[in-house]
Amino acid sequence: MPIFRIHHITKYEYDRPVKESVNAIKIYPYQCPEQEILQHDLLITGHPDVQTFTDYWGNKTGDFNILSPHKALTIESKLLVRTIAPTQLQINFHSGFDELRQEMDGQLKMLELARPDMINTQGAVDNIRTIICQPGKSIAAVTEHCSEYIFKHFKYIKGITNIETTVDEILLHRAGVCQDFAHLMLHILRSAGIPCRYVSGYICPNKDGMRGEGATHAWVEVYIPGYGWAGIDPTNNVWVTNKHVKLSVGRHFRDCSPVKGSFKGPARQTLSVYVAVAYEDGNTFEELNNVHLQKENADDTPDVEDGTFAGQQ
Repeated sequence: MPIFRIHHITKYEYDRPVKESVNAIKIYPYQCPEQEILQHDLLITGHPDVQTFTDYWGNKTGDFNILSPHKALTIESKLLVRTIAPTQLQINFHSGFDELRQEMDGQLKMLELARPDMINTQGAVDNIRTIICQPGKSIAAVTEHCSEYIFKHFKYIKGITNIETTVDEILLHRAGVCQDFAHLMLHILRSAGIPCRYVSGYICPNKDGMRGEGATHAWVEVYIPGYGWAGIDPTNNVWVTNKHVKLSVGRHFRDCSPVKGSFKGPARQTLSVYVAVAYEDGNTFEELNNVHLQKENADDTPDVEDGTFAGQQ
């Protein structure tokens, strides 16, 4: 049962003072049996009151605002967490689509998580679905084959995509990062009628050399009949065990964005995201991303949005 110390800093800087910054944060560890929160400290510029609630998907969410003029906003999370998931999972590889339909019957959220979005290149997705969904295959086997297909046929390349990148564009590039591979896998599995959800968190493999180590990370959870939700990481083609720390879940990244919000003022902003993961053996992995922000409102007031999107590797 490894223990990880995770330090996550999101920092916005403005070229002139802004005011009335209103923000929502989802950087609280997800409450589940697979992880135990030993300590969590949250430090925010100006020490505002943070109102917390549980959102539609079960994520702990914090809302806060900073009304006075300011030229920087820093959100710092210090987390000590123990992961207690087994290293060897007992996933049900026997239940198939008949069992899935029975367990989904009448469950609105499950139906919502099994419905694909409309895209222009659905034909390409259907071709992949045909390859991975052979008759008689279990839900777990289809899931595993989907992860393997993405891992083998799509290149891991940083910097060619962003949070606005669509599944159509991912299929065109045949490349991306964890966020892209998660969105692609979600669309493929949902096209097969399998409920699945986006997961935001951290990957902490220490010396195993996994892609995305030490940064905010994204993967997929799939509902397997007779088992429940099982995490799988298409970026590394592995089932999720005790090397992943979960923050939030949702239908897409937008439901899980660690930081998003808005402010008033004609300022230009820069964003940097720092993540460090310290291991029990004393080894520490650090990563700093300077994010290029392009989105601006018509009145030249940019949104403070999706604070760690480029930190997800």
